[in-house]
Amino acid sequence: MNTAYDTERLPPSTSSWAKGILAGVVLTILLGGLIVWLTTGVGLLRLLRSYSGASLFHIDQPTIVRQIQQLQRLETVSFSMDKIISGEHDNPYLPKFLISDRLLLVVHGDVIAGVDLSQLQSQDVSIQGKTIAIRVPKSQILVTNLDNSKTRVYSRDTGLFSSPDPNLETEVRQEAVRQLQAAALQGNILNTADDNARSTLSALLRSLGFTTVDFR
Repeated sequence: MNTAYDTERLPPSTSSWAKGILAGVVLTILLGGLIVWLTTGVGLLRLLRSYSGASLFHIDQPTIVRQIQQLQRLETVSFSMDKIISGEHDNPYLPKFLISDRLLLVVHGDVIAGVDLSQLQSQDVSIQGKTIAIRVPKSQILVTNLDNSKTRVYSRDTGLFSSPDPNLETEVRQEAVRQLQAAALQGNILNTADDNARSTLSALLRSLGFTTVDFR
């Protein structure tokens, strides 16, 4: 005696509909996870990296010396001056109205001072944990420039039997550079350059993680 069992099957349309819902749910979960990662995961990763970098402080002395040396000539202060400089060629045995050449030059110049950090040596830097001691090279005048756009001949007088000397203006310009440097030194430009260099280096070293910076 054979007994027949009827198996109930879902219609094809109902099965496709269920699969579509399942695929939609999975896709929604994946997209949601991706959005959460993009909005919070990257920031969290950066936070973890920054925290790791802050807690692990490993900067050796040779690395610090190289980084400071790479700054090379650190220009820290500028001094400007406007002045009238005179120069004259004459003959001590003849009157000036006969033989002479006199020049007045209006000059504008700048003196820039700073430190040459390429001179820094390994023994000038010592590190103890997050404390660094550094001996900075002495400040010096690095650049002296006459601004040609603001420097001009104010007047020039020659004697009756004289012609303008082509070397006189060059000599006056050289004298202007000398006077400009002398005025800058009298204005304590080197002391100011020392102070500014230390402030700049202190900010740099603290940004690298040092909490105490001592200058020797």
